[in-house]
Amino acid sequence: MAKLLLIAVLCDDKQIGAHHFHSVGDKYVRAIVESMQAVPVLIPVLADDLNVAELLSHVDGLLLPGSYSNIDPSHYQQANEEQQPLRDPARDSTAFAVIAEAQRIGLPIFAICRGFQEVNVALGGSLYQRLQTEADINDHREDKTLPLEQQYEDAHAIDLVAGGLLASSWGKPTAQVNSLHQQGIRQLAAGLKIEAVAADGLIEAYSSANPDHFILGAQWHPEWQVSNNPFNLSLFKLFEQACNQYRNKKA
Repeated sequence: MAKLLLIAVLCDDKQIGAHHFHSVGDKYVRAIVESMQAVPVLIPVLADDLNVAELLSHVDGLLLPGSYSNIDPSHYQQANEEQQPLRDPARDSTAFAVIAEAQRIGLPIFAICRGFQEVNVALGGSLYQRLQTEADINDHREDKTLPLEQQYEDAHAIDLVAGGLLASSWGKPTAQVNSLHQQGIRQLAAGLKIEAVAADGLIEAYSSANPDHFILGAQWHPEWQVSNNPFNLSLFKLFEQACNQYRNKKA
């Protein structure tokens, strides 16, 4: 019987009371179990003390989840524009370390929301810090006064790039996605190619331009109740396929 895939999932540094916790949202680890029947392996955000190469040598894929915090804009050569920024320097430094190592060894990466932005910044791209203040770009934030189920409902369509990974997998030119983010890609990093855009032109998904290294990024939240959404499930299945191929190649 084949062993289950092991998927590394990056945590956040979250302070609860007087203590710091390494944490990740239940919806991300649950999506890995439900959609891939894989085993999530949580990575603490200890970049300075963690042997990243040793850790990633034991897993078959890397998932970079979303978070309430945003990347410090100094990492993409901008000054802060947020009014009450929530930062996580431990997550920043650990994310950039694991992305670099994943690139070095060809470990498949699935990047969601903050993770989507982390990969872009790690590879040299930049971000919009407040989409709602940008001319000709829609407000992509959720209405936090609504119940959670309504916040995660489909909010808008995305156009899939013809011939791209997502369009080929989904078999349709468009899909519906939720939208719960304030930031987004300003300049796409070299080494990435666009997979999907929103009606206002904002990049909603990308993949690796290197056919030998699987990277898939989504600005929305495909992990939310993934078993009930065929399009979002298809993203996790692409990741699962890449992880199986990586494991077989490594073996």
